[in-house]
Amino acid sequence: MTFARPDPISDRDTLPRMPAWVTSARAETLEDVAFLSGAALNHLHLVLGREEVPQALLRDRLALPAAEACVEFSGRPERAGELRDAVHLLRPGDLPGPAGETCLAWRRAVERPVSIKTLARALPAFEPGQIAAWLDAGQGMPVTRAAMVLESVLIDAPRMETTALILADAALARALCWDHLVPLLAAGLKRADLRKHGDDLRLACHRTLNSSAVEAVRLATDLARRATHLKAVAPKLRAKGAGDAVEMFLTRDAVAPSALPLPDRAARRLCDRLVDLGAVRELTGRDTFRLYGV
Repeated sequence: MTFARPDPISDRDTLPRMPAWVTSARAETLEDVAFLSGAALNHLHLVLGREEVPQALLRDRLALPAAEACVEFSGRPERAGELRDAVHLLRPGDLPGPAGETCLAWRRAVERPVSIKTLARALPAFEPGQIAAWLDAGQGMPVTRAAMVLESVLIDAPRMETTALILADAALARALCWDHLVPLLAAGLKRADLRKHGDDLRLACHRTLNSSAVEAVRLATDLARRATHLKAVAPKLRAKGAGDAVEMFLTRDAVAPSALPLPDRAARRLCDRLVDLGAVRELTGRDTFRLYGV
């Protein structure tokens, strides 16, 4: 028996769309750019409060381009596909390497509520007191706080881009009263932006957050549709442990069959079944060592 693959992308939007004037307006001054970034962040705030958005999955997926940007800042060649491999194909006792460690740092930063303890777990090279001191460097409105934290870390530790960007996003999340860090700054800032100071850095952060909030809303809408479809087909899955497997897909950017709570052959069959039902996608394009995600 074959199944038609429903296309969740074609479904009617269930989440409010970003206002067109936010995405189309052209602003040059710091005040105008700040106004647009504030509007974009406010809309993202509303979307993040919607029950149908798979919050953990959204954060984990946003962590990947953030990690990719940080790896690029460090001069390494690994990109998104290689970062997924470095994290999800690790065997017991293996080391993820520098690029994999960057990806793991972002994933640890987003998986638990934002706190000094969570950030210390993501950034084990730094003492909690140092992390707290950097976060305290941020004052004022949310984006200004994030920019000040970013600048403070990079002054103290010029080559620690990953640390600076994680803490800047943490400062932003805390200022916006978000429970979790949402990666927004790293993927949009350029290497030259990280050398800026004061108002120039604030302007770069506002510009980045305007575009990254728009992208996060788009991704949230897409994942909400896909997650709804996955939940709808879940009752068709008869494999023991399928419910736990579905929950993993709803919280992780990528899943290897070997990570699922099923025997190897059953896990591979379940993944193929979910692909046939249009509920997940194979992410690597390979015949072996495959990874799957919503």
